[in-house]
Amino acid sequence: MFDWKTWANRVLHLPVDWPDFYVTNLLVIVLGIVAAQIGWKLPVISLAFPALMIINAIFFHIAPFVVTKKFSPGLISAVLIFLPLGSWLFYGAYEDGVLKTLTTVSAFALAAGLMACPIVMLKLKDKPFFKQGRACRSDGQNRSASAEMGWFPRLHRYEGDIPKSLC
Repeated sequence: MFDWKTWANRVLHLPVDWPDFYVTNLLVIVLGIVAAQIGWKLPVISLAFPALMIINAIFFHIAPFVVTKKFSPGLISAVLIFLPLGSWLFYGAYEDGVLKTLTTVSAFALAAGLMACPIVMLKLKDKPFFKQGRACRSDGQNRSASAEMGWFPRLHRYEGDIPKSLC
């Protein structure tokens, strides 16, 4: 609706597409379900979910808006849902006596690590080392990965040159 993909590409400089967005958010939903099931048995794990919401709201919606002065898709939900709900969940942990300094720091560290994973993968996915099925070389001699490696000679399906447009 607010062209999140173009905004993320231009403002956050992340090479995202819609499948990346859907998979990442599916994993966040799974984390939410896991956090709800675990409850206060492992508060670091269960508080990683609201910590992730707070980190996402501040660093991926509010801060980019403040810095660039460009509307951030998700800014409204970050301010009206993620920050209040995330804060309320931490307050609930405090009221229930499970919120300790180490628990809070650990939950935010875990959430930051979880938030960093898709960003690192997005940044690495276009690097030649991580491209699957073809080997693109700087000297223009682009060959299929199986031809380049030279092992499993009976399994070679394609040993021709790869057009530069595919690299």
